[in-house]
Amino acid sequence: MLHSMTGFGEARHEGDSFSLLVELRAVNNRYLKVTVRGPDPYPLLEAEVEKVIRRTIKRGTLLVQVRINRQDGRGEYRLNSTALLSYLKQVESVLLQANMPQYAPALMPGVLQLPGVAQETSLEGHPSETEWKLFEDVLSQAVHRLQQMRVEEGRAMALELQRLRAAIVEQLNSIREQTPRVVGLFRNRLKDRLASVLKEEKVAVSEENLIREVALFADRCDINEEIARLDSHLVQFDNVIEKESDSPGRKLEFLVQEMGREVNTIGSKASDSAISRLVVEIKAKLENIRELIQNVE
Repeated sequence: MLHSMTGFGEARHEGDSFSLLVELRAVNNRYLKVTVRGPDPYPLLEAEVEKVIRRTIKRGTLLVQVRINRQDGRGEYRLNSTALLSYLKQVESVLLQANMPQYAPALMPGVLQLPGVAQETSLEGHPSETEWKLFEDVLSQAVHRLQQMRVEEGRAMALELQRLRAAIVEQLNSIREQTPRVVGLFRNRLKDRLASVLKEEKVAVSEENLIREVALFADRCDINEEIARLDSHLVQFDNVIEKESDSPGRKLEFLVQEMGREVNTIGSKASDSAISRLVVEIKAKLENIRELIQNVE
């Protein structure tokens, strides 16, 4: 099954004091590239966000937009016990030196407000375990909805690719039918041309020499191998569309490249205007296919 590399997905969580919105926008890319935008520390966690996304998506450029609303205007806090103990020892030491230990309870609230004692988790490089679990769940929901859109677009792309493939198969069959008559036409043209040139000289051309020239031409313009290889590529192309699930876009890119090579060889060897026209039509279809598969995962 083919998946498009473009799409949009979003998911949200609404709580009494905390709301979270995750939006995903995807466009095509040869590899997977994830960019995270939002409040700290989420832009610093792209590697961890990518791990969640990579479970489902293999290729594409994804913009992850994170929006968080904490109604109290703060993140979660925890005490830095090392800093707190250090401050308390220093305060105790100063009060003892000043012979005023009775002031210790009054100074306690001030100690808690000193730098580094109460740290906001969002500034530590990673959200709290509870918040991260919630974020991961919402992100997974957004990825699922993005993937649904990509699947729907991929289904439409597969139908169009099959239509273009069927047109190429039809044109290739026409080339196959035209091939036998090319040698016969060359033989007749060569014979008529020689008869016209040598008529006045009254010189006859032996049938043996004529047959040799025709045989050489037939060898030069033989395209049966190219037709067979192109036919094989078209079968593989159909199999990838119908059955492949592991990065089919790259395999389709390779097959289109190989088909283009065979078509170019057929056009250069055939030496026939009817076949040349069919080659041009096949090239046009291959270009349409190439544009489509740039957006296939």
